[in-house]
Amino acid sequence: MKVADMRVYRQRLEQLRSRLRGDVDAMAGAALGNSGDEPAGHASTMPVHMADIGSDAFEQEFTLSLMASEEDTLELVDRALERIRSKTYGTCEECEGVIAKKRLEALPYASTCIRCAEKLERGNFRPRQPR
Repeated sequence: MKVADMRVYRQRLEQLRSRLRGDVDAMAGAALGNSGDEPAGHASTMPVHMADIGSDAFEQEFTLSLMASEEDTLELVDRALERIRSKTYGTCEECEGVIAKKRLEALPYASTCIRCAEKLERGNFRPRQPR
């Protein structure tokens, strides 16, 4: 891959990483109840309804699930940036073929070509061991 192309992908990945970190931080605050609605040390005197507790628990669980997903994507972005630094970005980690630019435009953190990704998804072969 050309250096100019890698520069574009690096910028895109860094922007994505920054956005994801902000999202994860915001979700962590929401999941921990740091909404900022009440002054510190001032608990609400409103009675608590059981349905509200269930709804709050569901929201917290959902937020934690989203956070985990975003953190996984953040890890993939960091790995892609490492591949750019090592000049292996755009090369499939399974077959060592070229990852199509259309795939990288859709998923700039993709580490496999579409053919290998499909095989991995179906479980047709085991991932290659890192060298």
